[in-house]
Amino acid sequence: MALKGDRHEFETTTDFFLNEVAERGGIVTLSTAGSGAALDQSAALVTYAAAESGLIPVGLLLNDMVNNDQTRTHINFHKNEMQKGGKVTLLKKGWVVTNFIDPGVTIVGGDRAFVGPSGYISNSNNNSGATATSLNRKNRGGGMIVGQFDSLKDEDGYAKVSINLPQGDANYYPNR
Repeated sequence: MALKGDRHEFETTTDFFLNEVAERGGIVTLSTAGSGAALDQSAALVTYAAAESGLIPVGLLLNDMVNNDQTRTHINFHKNEMQKGGKVTLLKKGWVVTNFIDPGVTIVGGDRAFVGPSGYISNSNNNSGATATSLNRKNRGGGMIVGQFDSLKDEDGYAKVSINLPQGDANYYPNR
């Protein structure tokens, strides 16, 4: 389980679909976009991308995506599960306690949080794909900021992370 119950969901969205099995607690990025409001278009698709280079973060995944045989069992909504290919709930603003943190980094409270590989949250912007979009976000080197770390990792690998999307720019975190 990548998310603990200790969290504050200030702003969420249910505008996107996810077509893969995934564990909650990581940052999903835009795969394809729908047109107009795209409220029920399956083209509005997010994913846990293998490489973070040049990707646009959309939010932190709040549902587990499962691939259940629904002729035998139904989705367990008490476990916050959604069927693969369905709509997902994404955190845009708020804070969570998650262990979906890049295992190769050591975090410090106050560090910026960036999109990492495979949906992990990292404290380094190893993103080498500096695009016009990323440079407009003032992310110093092209990494996409999603928020900041508010604590160190505990003995189980969990840390408190504040999420602020879509802006997430340097002006939001004046101490960095």
